[in-house]
Amino acid sequence: MRNSIAQLRAEHGLTQAELAKHLGVSRQTVISIERGRYDPSLPLAFRIARVFTSTIEEVFDGPDEPA
Repeated sequence: MRNSIAQLRAEHGLTQAELAKHLGVSRQTVISIERGRYDPSLPLAFRIARVFTSTIEEVFDGPDEPA
């Protein structure tokens, strides 16, 4: 799943460690999510969206679906 977390994090002036602290996860988890190696749970996805005052859909792109 693609996401815009790295871009949003930079726009908000947060380091990976700071974002991880806000979310209650490890920095390694943030790295894995940013690189698309790990899909967050729904509760974590909601927390991520809240940090950036965005919706889940604005942060994450779901799997490619036919138009």
